[in-house]
Amino acid sequence: MTLATMGTGVHRKGGDYAVRMPDPAPSASRQEQKERTRQSILSSALELSLKQGFAQVSLRQVSRHAGIVPTAFYRHFESMDQLGLALVEESFSTLRQMVRDAQRDPEVFENIIDAAADVLVETVKQRKTHFGFVSRERMGGPDVVRTAIRHELDLFVSELAVVLARLPNIEDWSSDDVQMVSRLFVRNMVTNAEEVVEMPDGRPDLEERIKEGARRQMRLIVVGFKDWRS
Repeated sequence: MTLATMGTGVHRKGGDYAVRMPDPAPSASRQEQKERTRQSILSSALELSLKQGFAQVSLRQVSRHAGIVPTAFYRHFESMDQLGLALVEESFSTLRQMVRDAQRDPEVFENIIDAAADVLVETVKQRKTHFGFVSRERMGGPDVVRTAIRHELDLFVSELAVVLARLPNIEDWSSDDVQMVSRLFVRNMVTNAEEVVEMPDGRPDLEERIKEGARRQMRLIVVGFKDWRS
């Protein structure tokens, strides 16, 4: 090896020169670390907002809780507003997936009221911190977060309307009417999700009461399908 090839990743083999490709592992490791840090920031913001509301949480508090210096925060988010938007997006991703799964699962679709109540309660239980964030911040959060939550709820209404439009007695409705009934369902789901968030752990009696209440409320909405005239 000559001075010209030292440290360049070029080595001589059998009279020919070959280029040694760099090991991609360090790059992958850095990307994984970056994602772990990002998730730590999101989790820290969620936990801190439980105690004082997102509007009162500072960038320094989040950084300290996540174990990073404030300047490192800006490698992941431009501002606390952008962090709040990321939390909204993360919180609603589960709801969107729930609707998409319902469209693909014939059994869920055939028993949409009972299935919706069960799936909603189980989904909120698994992501209680995120749904708690939405519940608190949709009324009392910063303007940018409240606006984002309203936007996500509107998107959820539109996605659910696609599912509801396939139900009997509603397939010939106008799109405005389908959107209207979808919004009724979403408001019902939001109310019941907030009850699940407030429900203490280890109370199957309360859980069943919430599910049954959700079923009855949705059936009441469905009763009007057959005779509805726009």
